[in-house]
Amino acid sequence: MGAYSHILDGYKILDFTQFVAGPTVTRLLAEMGAEVIKIELAPGGDPLRTMYTFKDGRSSLFVQHNRGKMSLCLDAKSAAGRGILLDLARAADVLVENFTPGAIARLGLGYEAVSRINPRIIMCSISGFGQSGPLAAKPGFDTLGASYAGVIDMNGYAEGGPCPPGAAIGDVTAGLNGAASIGFALLHRERTGRGQYLDISLLDTYFHCHDFSVQAFSASGGAISPTRTGPNVPGYAPAGVFRGKQRSIVVMAITAAQWRSLCRVIGRPELGDDPEFATSTERVERMPLIRELIQGWLDTMPGDDEIIGVLEAARIPVAPVLSVAEAVNHPHLRQRGTVMTVSDPVLGLFDVPASPWRFSEFPQARNLRAPFLGEHNGTILKQYLGYTEQRLQQLAGDGILHSENR
Repeated sequence: MGAYSHILDGYKILDFTQFVAGPTVTRLLAEMGAEVIKIELAPGGDPLRTMYTFKDGRSSLFVQHNRGKMSLCLDAKSAAGRGILLDLARAADVLVENFTPGAIARLGLGYEAVSRINPRIIMCSISGFGQSGPLAAKPGFDTLGASYAGVIDMNGYAEGGPCPPGAAIGDVTAGLNGAASIGFALLHRERTGRGQYLDISLLDTYFHCHDFSVQAFSASGGAISPTRTGPNVPGYAPAGVFRGKQRSIVVMAITAAQWRSLCRVIGRPELGDDPEFATSTERVERMPLIRELIQGWLDTMPGDDEIIGVLEAARIPVAPVLSVAEAVNHPHLRQRGTVMTVSDPVLGLFDVPASPWRFSEFPQARNLRAPFLGEHNGTILKQYLGYTEQRLQQLAGDGILHSENR
């Protein structure tokens, strides 16, 4: 590892993000060792601070997405506040923001402005629908992106209404995409000395998640019109959620070998070589019959452990449908560190999802704490800009700097 504490040790990030998607970008950068200055707009800062406040006004959701960051809370619309932000931009490697398109430019911190004073800076904008296009001005919330991407329409039962995903897939994945694109942009800067602008959107991210639907619709000339398939995985068969003895179980036998193995397990080996079931496409067309056969076999089994054991022995992919509580406490997720226990001075110990990235040179997860509002006002302005204590007191007295009383 040499003198580096982590892979991004020494890089300085100016973070103008709030809610989930943008903070995911900067949390990942902080977990990789970057110095992240979270700019919070006075007086309340990140609105996420007010959500899921389980104890003494402290939000566990804010803590999850903002560990490892320093908080600078100021009046960004004032001349003094904008001056501070421009000075910080001169020293930053990366600027990340997730305001509505155009808002950061109105603060005087658009890419044209910051790249003029710092040509090496990399600026990443996270938005709902991108910086251009007819939808660009719409609010950027996860479920809206999923709606326009055709993802929500694929979730639910054909005879019922569509349902949103049960997790912020677009927000978090857009954050992952933002962090990855920043890493590649830093690599490009090392080669060329030039910064650049990155435009990452929830809609682009969600649409990129389609594995079957888009190509099937397009390549078939519209003959295939993907729609909600309830418990079945769209485009593959047999694949989906079935009723076990005590819980739901996912069974997937989508290759020819897996299909033949499943046919033997359920007592219908002749179907394994039946030409009417030869391809996944043909099995999709016959999925109601296949579901009936699989469910009939499942109903004869004594318990879920036996079901899973038999299918695994036959090398058929299978998994129990776990609740959040069961997933959090699963030994595999615990052993790999997929579930991470964090410590907060107000909330105490609680679990959060850990970074999905693993680096052999930096195997240990970093024990990071989320900041209180404006906690690092003095530290940041003294360390980065050389402000005196007297000047800090004057800025606070003039209402430029804000902080939470703790």
